[in-house]
Amino acid sequence: MSARIVSCGVVLLDPDGRVLLAHATETSHWDIPKGQGEEGEAPHVTALREMVEETSYAIEAERLKDLGLFVYRRDKDLHLFAAPASVSELDLSTCTCTSLFPRRFDGKMIPEMGAYRWAAPHEVERYASRSLTRPFQTTLSLAELHQTL
Repeated sequence: MSARIVSCGVVLLDPDGRVLLAHATETSHWDIPKGQGEEGEAPHVTALREMVEETSYAIEAERLKDLGLFVYRRDKDLHLFAAPASVSELDLSTCTCTSLFPRRFDGKMIPEMGAYRWAAPHEVERYASRSLTRPFQTTLSLAELHQTL
């Protein structure tokens, strides 16, 4: 049996309890900054690296709260960390994605994430995939999380 893939990500919350979502380029869905670890990389290090690559926000490890592992898809789990957004992170116009991938139809390298938004807990399902929305609806209340950060 092959090991399940683990994608590590940061649930960044603004002072109003909204979560940062990034738009996955050339798809219809929004996601939290996340990705797979490199060989031997600790989950929180992966989450912080993905945050930098997908938003340009460098978050200090001390700000992270480990939320644990969540079932994401049949073949993949999510290891999530939460952090409160700092004042400098509230203006999403400063976000840039340095992580590139080849566009399907012509191979041109384009940013993985192309837009950013703050989404209230009740808005997440409107933007994000069902796989991402599920943990927030079942075991991980964004409203409760906001109270603890």
